[in-house]
Amino acid sequence: MTENTSRPSLLRLAAAVMLGGIVGTILFLVIALFIGFFNNMAGMNIPINLLVAENIFSAVLLVVLLVACIGYFCWKVITTPPSEPEPEPEPESGSD
Repeated sequence: MTENTSRPSLLRLAAAVMLGGIVGTILFLVIALFIGFFNNMAGMNIPINLLVAENIFSAVLLVVLLVACIGYFCWKVITTPPSEPEPEPEPESGSD
């Protein structure tokens, strides 16, 4: 396995953070809706819902999903080589 020695561009990292935030939020909404649906159907009292400001379990779930998604996408950016390789410097010619 070859190690990537070049640093990723800031634009790729910014895109990874934004995409991680969007995906984490969507995952939270989907999970909370499924838990709410299951909660209503089975008559259980699972304390996760969309009221993040009123429920600590929902807030913790949201933060965990956001950190996990942002971390995953940043890790993918760091470990994936750039799509365009950096140009190699041309050797200087010694003749005039």
